[in-house]
Amino acid sequence: MATAPVRYAVAGATDLGRKRSGNEDAFGFSTEHGVYVVCDGMGGAAAGEVASALAVDEVLRQLSSRSADQAQPMQTLVEEAVRAANCAIFSSAESDSNLTGMGTTLVGLLTEGSRVLVFNVGDSRCYHMRNLSAKQNQTSPEQARLQQISLDHSLVQEQVRQGRMTNAEAVRSPLRSVITRALGTQSVVEPDLFELEAEPGDIFLLCSDGLTNELSDPMIESILATDLPLDNLCASLIAAANQAGGRDNITCLLVRAVG
Repeated sequence: MATAPVRYAVAGATDLGRKRSGNEDAFGFSTEHGVYVVCDGMGGAAAGEVASALAVDEVLRQLSSRSADQAQPMQTLVEEAVRAANCAIFSSAESDSNLTGMGTTLVGLLTEGSRVLVFNVGDSRCYHMRNLSAKQNQTSPEQARLQQISLDHSLVQEQVRQGRMTNAEAVRSPLRSVITRALGTQSVVEPDLFELEAEPGDIFLLCSDGLTNELSDPMIESILATDLPLDNLCASLIAAANQAGGRDNITCLLVRAVG
């Protein structure tokens, strides 16, 4: 099926934060192949850093090697890439005792024209921001809408979805950092997949929880609604997260659909 000729602009940044001595986040992208990935590693010593870098490299390698006439659906390509990344991390941890127990979250996009496939494992998030002013009279005030696309694989968010905890309780919970699904911690893992149709002007935000644990969704939306280049928006998001506490590494990758 043919898709609309949408191009994508991208900017990304990662920051140590104000409390951590090392950065276990990683990100990467290929605009040529329409692949964008953010990972947040976990594990002792440098193991988390190793896991996140392995995941980014393997997913990019797998999805950048697809040919234009490849018959496999986007969903199949992503699932195979995530499984390959999981295997690379799991095998590395098994063969090196210094890496035992390492793992990483993962959130990414695969684009094909206006089709956007979001995929995630863990609690790193994808948000979609759509400017609504194009559908309104020019005299109307500009509006924007931020929506979380991915679903957190975390203990507290699963309890929220089951109605056992409120969002306010989840934010305050000492268990909010407990992840229920990650790459590398088990021999098999499956990503969640979400498909969207992009329109020119849409922004996709991929980020680690170092951003979302410090900034509420309305705060993120207010920053993304400002008329700034993507590089400046990344810098503004990271600065705001650091000002709010900066208790973890902070990574954001912004992908804008361009007509």
